[in-house]
Amino acid sequence: MAVGATAATVAVLRPDVPPAVPPAVAPTGYGLGAGARATPFAGYPTGGPGRFNTASGRSPVRGHDGPLRRYRVAVEEGSGQDVGAFAAAVDEVLGDPRSWIGSGELRVQRVPEVAGADFTIFLATPATSERMCAAGGLRTERYTSCRLPGQVIINLARWMEAVPDYGAPLETYRRYVVNHEVGHEFGEQHQACPGPGEPAPVMQQQTYGLDGCVANAWPYLDGGRYEGAPTDGV
Repeated sequence: MAVGATAATVAVLRPDVPPAVPPAVAPTGYGLGAGARATPFAGYPTGGPGRFNTASGRSPVRGHDGPLRRYRVAVEEGSGQDVGAFAAAVDEVLGDPRSWIGSGELRVQRVPEVAGADFTIFLATPATSERMCAAGGLRTERYTSCRLPGQVIINLARWMEAVPDYGAPLETYRRYVVNHEVGHEFGEQHQACPGPGEPAPVMQQQTYGLDGCVANAWPYLDGGRYEGAPTDGV
């Protein structure tokens, strides 16, 4: 089913916060398959009004067994990004057998309604994402994405540019950041690089550097769960 925007918007910030005035930016498609654009984009706004358009329609149920986790997708108004295209990219990532459904014990589906969703994936400008993350006690300095209970917040700057010296195409980073932050929503913690030249675990904080590992976007490689040593609380 084609995805677009619902008529309703979601406000997540206080109405007294003055919105930034973003420059005009043309909506961009986010196909992540063969032939996808792999170079950084430019011209995105650094701030916005904190109001979001939600993708309409619903995806097929992906995965073979286990509990069904339903998610919504929302894009900040004035960001210049198309909510339908972003939703399609997220659906593609989470519906891939190398993503979290690879366990065979989890299913996912995108839905449009608040009441039917377990969590929402937001694409937010750097200033808005910083304020949203700070509301949960997280410091991102307008640079990183984050996850709060029920909220996966993707920083627009990282979605558009990835990070310096990542050593992989932009679509690899996009897949990584979706899987990493959704992984937190599914209860996963941070992990370390297993060793130089090895794939980076998807729960490694690859945004801050690869520590000798090679960029990797997926929690399941060659049909099995790929992990590193836990780092949280160490």
